[in-house]
Amino acid sequence: MSLTVRTISADQHARWLRSKSSVSFLQLPSWADVKVGWRAESVGWFDGDRQVGAALILHRPVPKVRRRSLAYIPEGPVLDWTGISDRSLQQWLDPLLEHCKAVGAFQVKMGPPVASRRWDAETVKKALADAETGGWNAPASLDRVAADWHSTSASQVVDALRAGGWQQEASSGAGFGDVQPRYVYCIPLEDRSLADVFAGFNQQWRRNIRKAEKSGVQVRLGTREDLADFHRVYVETAERDKFTPRGRVYFERMWDALNGGDDDYHELTLHLAEYDGHLAAATIMIRVGDRAWYSYGASTTADRDVRPSNALQWHMITRAHEAGCRVYDLRGISATLDPANHLIGLVRFKVGSGGYAQEYVGEWDYALRPVWARAFAAYQKRTG
Repeated sequence: MSLTVRTISADQHARWLRSKSSVSFLQLPSWADVKVGWRAESVGWFDGDRQVGAALILHRPVPKVRRRSLAYIPEGPVLDWTGISDRSLQQWLDPLLEHCKAVGAFQVKMGPPVASRRWDAETVKKALADAETGGWNAPASLDRVAADWHSTSASQVVDALRAGGWQQEASSGAGFGDVQPRYVYCIPLEDRSLADVFAGFNQQWRRNIRKAEKSGVQVRLGTREDLADFHRVYVETAERDKFTPRGRVYFERMWDALNGGDDDYHELTLHLAEYDGHLAAATIMIRVGDRAWYSYGASTTADRDVRPSNALQWHMITRAHEAGCRVYDLRGISATLDPANHLIGLVRFKVGSGGYAQEYVGEWDYALRPVWARAFAAYQKRTG
């Protein structure tokens, strides 16, 4: 097999992706419309005239030197990773590197969508309990806990990347270090009824969903115009939880990019929980093919006691199930098990849904022009 990589149109890219059951929403060509400040490029892998892969590459230009860029492939590229052996991986990546260098990239960063390990909810709960007791052998992080499932092919991919000169930034003790989350939490929906999914929740999740219903919380789908109300509550959430909020225009671009045209392969939905005549909480869900992601959430402090956030999660899970999704992805969690860590509450919340924690192989970098790559890294450290 002799593979080549070349630029393709966004339409050709989108048509090819529709042959897949699902891909990350970050690899949709329309996602480029969301990322202001990046130059987007769709590329395809070809075996002769037959397309066998695709990627959305986001180019971050070097300030004042537009001809040089960091080439970033978030949660991609979209290849048949299960059919790629450690011996053949370079046949796929070498033409990608050649292409990126030819268009001026000094470094390629990618996050292969390859799962490496999974931990069932009961395993994570036990690890959390062990960490709480603080014994000498209590695990400090999830990566120190024996997994319930691991992938041999993922290990081969990692070995081949290292052998090919790709490098990975060490994650922090919390499990971060990548742009996209390395650890996520998922609820399986395939071959399960909604009653099965509900029964898989822990007692607190079930109680909170019922409390929201008894309290009169009403959940509905929102429109693009409702993004203004979502954003108002989102800003309140950011102030309370001490993170920098995105501007409203960012969510409007997301709406337009993921809901444009007649393509039902992907969609963004806004979910609103109203209580006593006002907005109590709101969430955004993204679906691509048969996978759905909880993307953003916002809630008021005053209405926490009526549990609108749990009502919203159940509403999104129900919609994902009705759409035939195999997986509902709660997105990132920290790997920490430290009961004193401020991130542990999010881990406990998501574990309460049942399901499993999943680790990916993470993001990897290849320096095409090492001097430029080092200079850019130094610039990033100075600017934060």
